[in-house]
Amino acid sequence: MKVTEEHIGMRLDAFLAQVEAYSSRSIAATFCDNQKVLVNGVFKPKSYKLADGDEVEWEPAVEDVEVEGEDIPLDVRYEDDDIIVVSKQPGLVCHPAHGHPNGTLVNALINHCGKKHLCDIQDDHRRLGIVHRLDADTSGLMVCAKNNASGRELTKAMKAHETLRCYKALVYGNIKQDSGKIDVPLLRTLNKRPKMIASNDAKAKNATTTFKVIERIESELGNFSLLECKLETGRTHQIRAHMEYIRHPVVGDPLYTGGAPKDFDAASELGLTRQFLHSYKIGFKHPRSGQYLEFKDDLPFDLQKVLKLLGAN
Repeated sequence: MKVTEEHIGMRLDAFLAQVEAYSSRSIAATFCDNQKVLVNGVFKPKSYKLADGDEVEWEPAVEDVEVEGEDIPLDVRYEDDDIIVVSKQPGLVCHPAHGHPNGTLVNALINHCGKKHLCDIQDDHRRLGIVHRLDADTSGLMVCAKNNASGRELTKAMKAHETLRCYKALVYGNIKQDSGKIDVPLLRTLNKRPKMIASNDAKAKNATTTFKVIERIESELGNFSLLECKLETGRTHQIRAHMEYIRHPVVGDPLYTGGAPKDFDAASELGLTRQFLHSYKIGFKHPRSGQYLEFKDDLPFDLQKVLKLLGAN
């Protein structure tokens, strides 16, 4: 929204409340503090005074509705009184958010476990049980917490980089080195399609991904690399953004396309309707017993089919 004469000199949080971007000034201030508001493409504090012609963009708030259980298929790989490990199907959003008020993994968890048996350490009933996330169109293994003590321990372990989270990704091009490390900070943008970009801005968050090449594939459709990617940190869209940064974007990714061959869409040629990214291995210490647990998950059929069409080994 472009600032007009009547709003010149107004505080950013007051402006957002007045134009009903948010239901109150305090909520608007929180969104500013959490870097959910841009002015002329740059994050600004809630106290910023608007100038004539400023362009303000914001991330919509999610309507605070009660989240209920829904009978959604849940592929459970392990479960006890403290944790539940699931293989999330592609297309399933992890928790209710703008544009996805229901039909999420949280709705499925509530139906399976009951609200009283899911952690709520994030103080947000829309994220019951959730301690880490997968993008909607990324499939594979996740661990969820069934009580607050387990949630805190798992969150602590992830922040301390004490958990194992490995993905398989198919990317464009043959990566020359057999393995590598991408240590590049990421900054969230608020364009029409929110995106993470590599940035040296002070507000960018450290992000580290290591990878190794499983197989280099040469086919009639071009060259590709099948990778194992390991998260050292867990930023939003981290693997997707880092692969674009090194100019080898994930095949089928509609958002991070930098480095993909121009005028060519391998995903459509291969019948792929999502990014080729699968959480295939996770490992962590059990939050109560301390025993190390590790789980593996085969590639789902749609991704196996892509590799077969490309003639991969």
